[in-house]
Amino acid sequence: MAADELYDGPFCVLSAVDARRQRRLLYEVLDHNPTQLDILYFLARLNDLIRAHRKQVRGITTDASPLYPLPIALALGDIPHQICEFHVLKELTKAVLRVLARLRKGRAATIPKLPRGRTPKDPEACRQHRRAQALRRRVTDLFDQRHLFVCHHLTVEQRATVRRLTRGQRQLRALRAIMDQVYRLFDRRCRTETALTKLTQLRRQVRRYRSLGKSLDKLYSPNLEKALTFLDNKLLPATSNAVERGNRRLRKMQKTVYRVRTQASLQGRLALDLQRDQRAAGRQRTLTSLHRSRP
Repeated sequence: MAADELYDGPFCVLSAVDARRQRRLLYEVLDHNPTQLDILYFLARLNDLIRAHRKQVRGITTDASPLYPLPIALALGDIPHQICEFHVLKELTKAVLRVLARLRKGRAATIPKLPRGRTPKDPEACRQHRRAQALRRRVTDLFDQRHLFVCHHLTVEQRATVRRLTRGQRQLRALRAIMDQVYRLFDRRCRTETALTKLTQLRRQVRRYRSLGKSLDKLYSPNLEKALTFLDNKLLPATSNAVERGNRRLRKMQKTVYRVRTQASLQGRLALDLQRDQRAAGRQRTLTSLHRSRP
């Protein structure tokens, strides 16, 4: 199961979705920002509905919000709680890009200031001019190709570009190596214990690069350890994409129909989504029968 909250002005939509079947199970529209008590009531109501159908919750996936851990433990008991992999990677990616921006600005500060006008013809002035141009190109390339330092899969050409940008730059090579090791943590072929061992080694390596500052403190967050829970449970989804899909559908509807802004209209739109999900199987069978009956 996956749960998430969607903020829309003064309202907040709480949603729970069956991650295996991609169906919304329950929703609630609040006229205020949710608290842990609201989450507790919502999850307790959801648990009662699931038990009424003689089923039980085997695991839940949420984002890294601090609203969920305590209500989950009180309402659902001791079940696996997975933090969405995408939310954790998003925070780590932002941290790496902040470090890269700081290093790039430090490099830009070393560009020698040249006098205005034409470059003098003496050898020393020509050498300073060439050096300034080379540093400007290097800084520009770091800005234009900054996505390569956080991209998951790199092509052969992109790897060659990264090697060119990091040539002689130990800190830049360390940033790209850190992201590679972070992505390896979420490999489904590993077990949680193996991934936690790799994480411990990664944290030990990051301590050596004190010049990178405190921007990489996200690697020490307990949410990163919770994001590795899915490795030992094949049924537990690694991301909360199941519930995020419904949120994206609601956002798209808001852009199309402006009146989907009040509490009553939000409840009606979510009710229509529930009805559509309930009839999805029959609708698919009808479409299949119609296709097969065509001459």
